[in-house]
Parts: sequence; structure tokens; C-alpha cells
Amino acid sequence: MTTVQVNPVVRVLLLPVRFYRKFISPALPPTCRFHPSCSAYAVEALTVHGALRGSWLTLRRLGRCGPWHPGGLDPVPPRRNAVPDLPAEE
Repeated sequence: MTTVQVNPVVRVLLLPVRFYRKFISPALPPTCRFHPSCSAYAVEALTVHGALRGSWLTLRRLGRCGPWHPGGLDPVPPRRNAVPDLPAEE
């Protein structure tokens, strides 16, 4: 099993999400129109992309979460490489 090293800023940003998942979400009916749920999306976006981009992706997702959007499958995009792979020379 691999262990992901999480930035301390990301840990702080994950606290309200984990609080929501543990204490608030169980008291509410399941109404999320997306898969994965918005809170699961936030955890994955923050751990994969870091504090800045992960927060931006989470805010965009929460902005789409409403009756004006049909929902459905909406995975976290893969992490972009800082340097694109160059084609091999022959």
C-alpha cells in the first residue's frame, strides 16, 4: 500500500470536509446528484492537486451542484505534469 504525503495546508483544508462527512452528512438524506459525492470529490481534488488547484476544482464542483445541473459521473481530473513528455527521437 502506498502512502500519500499530504501538505499541511491541504490537511487544514480537509478538516471542514471531514467534519461535514462525519457529523452533518449522516443527518441528511442522500441527495448528491454527482458521483463521486461532492465531499469525496473535495478530498480527492485536494489530495491529488494540492491546496490551490484542489480548492478551485472543489469550488467549481460545488457551483455545479444544484437543480440546474443534471449531475452524473464527474471524476476529479488527473494531475497535469509540470513538463510534458517529449516524443522519443528515432
